[in-house]
Amino acid sequence: MTTVEQTLADRLGLTAGQVVRELGWDEDSDDRLRAAVEEWTGNGLVEQDYEEAADLALLWWREQDGDLVDGLMDALHGLTPDAFIWLLTPRTGLNGHVEPADIAESAASTGLDRRPPVDLTPDWTGTRLDQRRAPAA
Repeated sequence: MTTVEQTLADRLGLTAGQVVRELGWDEDSDDRLRAAVEEWTGNGLVEQDYEEAADLALLWWREQDGDLVDGLMDALHGLTPDAFIWLLTPRTGLNGHVEPADIAESAASTGLDRRPPVDLTPDWTGTRLDQRRAPAA
């Protein structure tokens, strides 16, 4: 793994053996980021129809992709209780950029906690969205 791939894997919080579901892939998705995920986890990315529970989801999302709440609900389906979503959006100024306010509103609507965004590649920003945990009884 190259230093760039190692940095991407570290930023994403990946661990070996994780199953990563990928949604929203298109020709503009960053293949280097995808390769880093596969290299670090030791598994190929699985598609939305994967029948086992996944440890996290990579959701490539562009403004023109539709309703982000629907996209996040799709990404949540089939995740383990401790799983999280990386929402990958084009960086500011690029075609398909998603406004941070739209991300915050959509995350809140789907019961996800949003972490600050990080620049992952020259074209893509990632926002980690965590499932809210129920209070301990």
